[in-house]
Amino acid sequence: MKQKDLIKKLKELGYDFVRHGGNHDVYSNGVNSEMVPRHKEIDEDLANAILKRCGK
Repeated sequence: MKQKDLIKKLKELGYDFVRHGGNHDVYSNGVNSEMVPRHKEIDEDLANAILKRCGK
């Protein structure tokens, strides 16, 4: 999955960009936060795990 597609789905779930980490960007909905790798392509299993933790 492309990183921009994952970020788009996170934003639809109410997550907003918080800060840049070393190799990740941090997104939060005010209660929970998720780390998104800063790669053009993100492994499908990892992307699905992130979305599952976010409630999708």
